[in-house]
Amino acid sequence: MSLLPLRDPRCSDATWELDVSEPNDATFDIVILGGGSGGYAAALRAAQLDLSVALIEKGKLGGTCLHNGCIPTKALLHAAEIADQTRESEQFGIKAELVGIDMAGVNSYKDGVISRLYKGLQGLVGGSKNITLVAGAGKLVGSNVVEVDGKRYTGRNIILASGSYAKSLPGLEVDGERIITSDHALTLDRVPSSVIVLGGGVIGVEFASVWKSFGVDVTIVEALPRLVAAEDEESSKALERAFRKRKINFKVGKPFEKVEKTETGVKLTIQGGETVEAELLLVAVGRGPTTANLGYEEQGVKMDRGYVLTDERLRTSVPNVYAVGDIVPGLQLAHRGFQQGIFVAEEIAGQNPAVIDEVGIPRVTYSDPELASVGLTEAKAKEQYGADKVKTYNYNLGGNGKSQILKTAGFVKLVRVDDGPVVGVHMVGARVGELVGEAQLIYNWEAYPAEVAQLVHAHPTQSEALGEAHMALAGKPLHSHA
Repeated sequence: MSLLPLRDPRCSDATWELDVSEPNDATFDIVILGGGSGGYAAALRAAQLDLSVALIEKGKLGGTCLHNGCIPTKALLHAAEIADQTRESEQFGIKAELVGIDMAGVNSYKDGVISRLYKGLQGLVGGSKNITLVAGAGKLVGSNVVEVDGKRYTGRNIILASGSYAKSLPGLEVDGERIITSDHALTLDRVPSSVIVLGGGVIGVEFASVWKSFGVDVTIVEALPRLVAAEDEESSKALERAFRKRKINFKVGKPFEKVEKTETGVKLTIQGGETVEAELLLVAVGRGPTTANLGYEEQGVKMDRGYVLTDERLRTSVPNVYAVGDIVPGLQLAHRGFQQGIFVAEEIAGQNPAVIDEVGIPRVTYSDPELASVGLTEAKAKEQYGADKVKTYNYNLGGNGKSQILKTAGFVKLVRVDDGPVVGVHMVGARVGELVGEAQLIYNWEAYPAEVAQLVHAHPTQSEALGEAHMALAGKPLHSHA
């Protein structure tokens, strides 16, 4: 099998495609439909295991996360943090003035981060002798065949990893100008005067946080009773308090009814007839699975509302066909898809990997303040184990030295089974996303509070808050009351 470097018109770097002189029906150990987090992770791990791979991608390697999701949004959030630090610098004894937000400069910084990561990923995939990268839109035309531009790629195994798209709602026509999705928001060349964010989940609160830091008048409209409703209720309430303090407006329990365009922007009507007006409306109601017209159902793959159904080993209803990432029901997180891709590659290679515990996947909302969690919420734990079997402890960051230095408020909340392990960790505050690594080890290793309490946490760090919370739950509080 030979590889030819081809110039891709969408980027300045060479990509790789199968030599067209080969037979029309090339056969591989694995054919992967989609080069996002799940797809490329599966390809790289399979290549390490000496399996031949055809990786089919219609856009750019890295998918939503790298180009339209995780990376660009977090770059914007960091720029927003710099804006806030500059605006508030005098409280740290630093005299500085925020002159304004240069969106051209912000976008240049953001795009530079994406470009460097993209080039690195291209090098990894393109440099593997076991991976053939195929540029084009693929379709499943047989139980083991994917067709791209009339050329067929046969796989002894198929991995469906076609990703997701920004959803809208009935009656909401996204025009990319006044009514936009997160894809459009990431390429705005200006700072709008005002924005309505329709949706108070992760995407909505992150963009609301960015825009407020940039000086935008923001209102979030959420149909559910609270912001980030999938998180523990105490975390939601803490975020809402912080947003009120930041003067980010939000209306919860208020379903959308209709939207109209005005001379200066948009007018949104919510339940009860209340209206909100702004320059832009961001539709942030989640992401849907990209599975339409890809031949999945026609080839016998069982689906539900566009999602591909799998068992715990990510096998679909068709033998030797697997699915990973956002098209599989569950958390739509890049690191979930990444781990699923690795899992399936090892499964195909016969390594019998351990089943992924979905509850053990860490979750982070990168707003200001950040929310980070892993495991069960208090409500879910009580539902699963019984209210009398669940204990919780909330350690306030006010007692943590590094948090005082950062001037952040929040907490570490632990949920445990009585005389059992910690089954949930929930954190709110600046930079707590960096603590979720230890939190997911605590949950996934089924640690008891006393076991974590004996570990030494460096001082002064926010990680001490995790240690202090476990000490208190183990019955030996130090800088707190049990």
